Amino acid sequence: MTRMSHLSSRRDFLRSTTALGLAAAAAAAAVSAPAAFAQTPSTSSKLPIRKALNLAMIDIKGPMKEKLALIKSVGFEGLEINAPGDFDREEIIAAAKDAGITVHGVVDSVHWKDCLSDPSAEVRARGIEGLKKALDDAKAFGASTVLLVPGRVTKEISFDDVWSRSQAEIRKVIPDAEKAGVKIAIEVVWNDFLTKPEQMVKYIDELNSPSVGAYFDIGNVVKWSPPAQWIDALGPRILKLHVKGYSHKKKWVKIGEGDENWPDVRAALARIGYKGWATAEVPGGGEAELRDISKRMDEVLGL
Repeated sequence: MTRMSHLSSRRDFLRSTTALGLAAAAAAAAVSAPAAFAQTPSTSSKLPIRKALNLAMIDIKGPMKEKLALIKSVGFEGLEINAPGDFDREEIIAAAKDAGITVHGVVDSVHWKDCLSDPSAEVRARGIEGLKKALDDAKAFGASTVLLVPGRVTKEISFDDVWSRSQAEIRKVIPDAEKAGVKIAIEVVWNDFLTKPEQMVKYIDELNSPSVGAYFDIGNVVKWSPPAQWIDALGPRILKLHVKGYSHKKKWVKIGEGDENWPDVRAALARIGYKGWATAEVPGGGEAELRDISKRMDEVLGL
C-alpha cells in the first residue's frame, strides 16, 4: 500500500498511489524502462524473496477476486492491507484464497494521525486502539506482521520524547501481538526518528520481545546512509522489506532508478540470510503499471 513528493508523511504517500496510478502518461512511461535501469546488475543466485504489493496500489474497477487475480498474473504472490480500514475482510480472504495470494502483512492505518509519541494521552490511547484493531485484522488474514511507525519528532516533540513514549505504548500491546501470533514491525520513515541504523537496533532491542522487529524500507533510508549498512546492522531483526526508488538528485523515482546500490543491497540480504516478503510501495495503476513494477522488482532483487 506511494508519493513521489513524500514531503509530509508515509500516509500521504499511500494516498497518492491511486491518483498517480491513474495517469495515462505514467502508464506509457512504465512499460519501457530506461537504459540506466536495464543495466542494473543481476545476482548470480536468486534470493529467497517473495514479491507483494499494497492493496491500495491496484487501480482497476471490479470485484476483489479480479483485482487479486490480476496481481497474481503479473507476478505478485502477496498482498499488504492498510488496517483498520473500510474493507470486507471475508471478501478479501475468499478472493486471496481463490487467486493463490497470501495476505502477508497489515499496515497500521492510524499511526501517523494518532501517534504513539503524541503528548496527549488521549491521542496515544486512540493509537493503541488502532494498533490492536490492526493486529486483529492481521490475525484474521493470517498475516504475520503489522507495520508501525512509532512516532515523529516535531518542534514540540523531541527525539527522546518519541523514544520513551512510543516504547511505553508498544509495551502495552506486546501481549496482544503475542496472543495474535503477529509481530509488530517498526518502520523508518522521514519522521526525524531512528535516522541511524544503530539507533534502530537499540530501539528494537530495548523492547526485548520476539514479537517486535524491523520493517526495513530500502528506499527510505537512502537519504541518510547506504541501505546495505542498515541491513548488516539490523540483521535478523528485519521481518519484512519495502521496495521503492530514491535518488539524491531526483528524489522519488521508479524502482531501479535510485541510489540504493542494489548489488550491495542484495549482497547484504544474502549475508544476513534474509528470506521473506518484499513489498512494493510505489504509485500503482492497472495491468501495465503493475507488470512493470513486478519486472523492476525482479531486476533489483535478482529474482
